[in-house]
Amino acid sequence: MSMIGGRRRGTGTGPEKGQKASFKALLPYMAEHKKTLSIAIVLSIFGAGVSLAQPLVVGQLITAVQNQQPTTTLVVALVGVVLGAAAAAGFMRYLLAKAGEGIVRTARISLAARLLRLPIVEYDRRRTGDLVSRTSSDTTLLRAVLTQGLVDLTGGVLIFVGSVIAMAFIDPLLLGLTVLMLSIAVASVTVISKRIREATTKAQERVGEMSAAVERALSAVRTIRAAGAEERETEQVSNSADQAFKQGVKIAKVSSAIAPIGALAINGAFIVVLGVGGYRVASGATTVASLVSFILLMFLLMRPVGTAFEAISSVQSALGALARIQEILALPVEEADGETLVARKARNKTAIEFKNVSFGYAPTPATEDQPAGEEREVLNKVSFKIERGTRVALVGPSGAGKSTIFSLIERFYEPTSGDILLDGQKVSAISRKALRAQIGYVEQDAPVLAGSIRENLLIGRPNATDNELRAVLEEVNLTEVLDRDARGFDAEVGEKGIMLSGGERQRLAIARTLLAAPPILLLDESTSSLDGINEQRLKDAIDSVAKNRTMFVIAHRLATVVDSDLIIVLENGQVVGAGTHKELVRSTPLYRKLAKQQKLS
Repeated sequence: MSMIGGRRRGTGTGPEKGQKASFKALLPYMAEHKKTLSIAIVLSIFGAGVSLAQPLVVGQLITAVQNQQPTTTLVVALVGVVLGAAAAAGFMRYLLAKAGEGIVRTARISLAARLLRLPIVEYDRRRTGDLVSRTSSDTTLLRAVLTQGLVDLTGGVLIFVGSVIAMAFIDPLLLGLTVLMLSIAVASVTVISKRIREATTKAQERVGEMSAAVERALSAVRTIRAAGAEERETEQVSNSADQAFKQGVKIAKVSSAIAPIGALAINGAFIVVLGVGGYRVASGATTVASLVSFILLMFLLMRPVGTAFEAISSVQSALGALARIQEILALPVEEADGETLVARKARNKTAIEFKNVSFGYAPTPATEDQPAGEEREVLNKVSFKIERGTRVALVGPSGAGKSTIFSLIERFYEPTSGDILLDGQKVSAISRKALRAQIGYVEQDAPVLAGSIRENLLIGRPNATDNELRAVLEEVNLTEVLDRDARGFDAEVGEKGIMLSGGERQRLAIARTLLAAPPILLLDESTSSLDGINEQRLKDAIDSVAKNRTMFVIAHRLATVVDSDLIIVLENGQVVGAGTHKELVRSTPLYRKLAKQQKLS
């Protein structure tokens, strides 16, 4: 399976978007809690048994009172079966709730693990808020399968069958009337419930869109406040919330019909049984005790039927949400089969080489509101070599494809054509984990994770000591962040590092990379947010750690790369020049223009 131009070829083993999930897909989640579920099923069967005994004991008690016989034993037995049924039901509910929470936990962990391993192209085509919604809102609906579904139905079947058998012995005619009323209700509910799953899937999609709108607004809340755009953003969130509301109302309309149908069936059956049964008692065809027992059994019969009606709605909703979960779980993870597990140990003179590499981003998929976009070519037959232990700079105007080259080296994407080599070995033959262990990468926006300074530094090297952490912060001139907070390394940096300045975030990101000490460093605009003093200090730090390493730097400010061993000039996705600063000033018009603009010519 490969990624061509940012597109995924091949399919996973699960429902694609728009397809339905089956009940079978829930079984792996429940298998993890089979012991708890087994106990719950046993309790459900026990509860069903003692519940079935109640009408029979009541019938015997009424007969004993009529015949003036001792009733103490029967009263104790009735209290016992009532308490036994209540205790079994209570403990069973606890076990079901525990297993339900476990299923939600398992689903969330597996979904989060898959989300963190998806190919980068999947994040390009999906909204973060929608993915977050699948791990929170959608997974929560799986709980209903147990709390209102599977085990209730297990005990319900026993109660149903036992009640029908007992009612058949008491009065077959009344049983026939009861079954007729229930059959009409069941047929009606079956027709209605088919619409619930589809409506739930659409509703969860709208909730995902709303979550994406909220995530979009909160991620740029300072920009929104500064621009006075609160009302416009609120309106966008409100529109998404309205769509979610409309879908929720559709589910409510469908689901709300189920409860009245069940109530009509129960009340109708009760009226018919009471009327016909009363007539049969008056005519001597049956006794009062038999009629009371039959009515109690009828209500006992109605309980699992009502539970089944609720379970149908809940399970259909859960399956609708499961389809969205399975859609993500069915996607292939980034690591593909057949890749070499480790990079070649023998070192080639050339660290990184591009051979006629072309790449284009896949078109954006069509949505309900917008047609599909067009494929956008970014690189066109790019070729260059980076010798081991050298410092190479990549320069050019915005949109020339510089950051894309770094993404291809990291194998976030695969080239449309051409080859990329690491130490003379095709990177496509190296597992991504082994490849990335050789490369330190600092992104352009220098992302900082919410949490402490220590947590951010330890991402790439979790066993580093405090002394090593301090040393790397000293290298990038960032020890002041330790001195201004008594918590030191445990000081919080805030959401996306908001407690740090832009320059501090960049230096922290660089320190995190330097701590891992990879043989190859990729620095994408690593000094863009630094002032002159810190830029020079960071440059000195990078100079010191660059010894015996290969460094590939993207920069707009030529002053930071004029002393590079090689400068590659990129324009419109093509290499238009390569050489030292002096050579390029003479030979490459674009570079000469950039140097003149920055007063370096």
